[in-house]
Amino acid sequence: MNTTAFKRKIIDIPEDTFRNLSIMAAAEGKNLKSFIENLLISQAKIISDEDIYQELLKTDLEGKTIATKEETKEFEKWLEL
Repeated sequence: MNTTAFKRKIIDIPEDTFRNLSIMAAAEGKNLKSFIENLLISQAKIISDEDIYQELLKTDLEGKTIATKEETKEFEKWLEL
């Protein structure tokens, strides 16, 4: 049983890209939607966990904010310093 969760996303692409992808899909005997989905899935598998982690370090600031003086004092008290 397939338990993979899916997300729906509407995208806008240039007409020439749409036409080219349609031709590529037809050449493989697939409909355009299926072709694009498979193309995106295969591309997403190429990225390494390290690359994903590096990008998250740049964009997800959780844990990267400097503690205020009050937070530092509370933490030091908690550590019994």
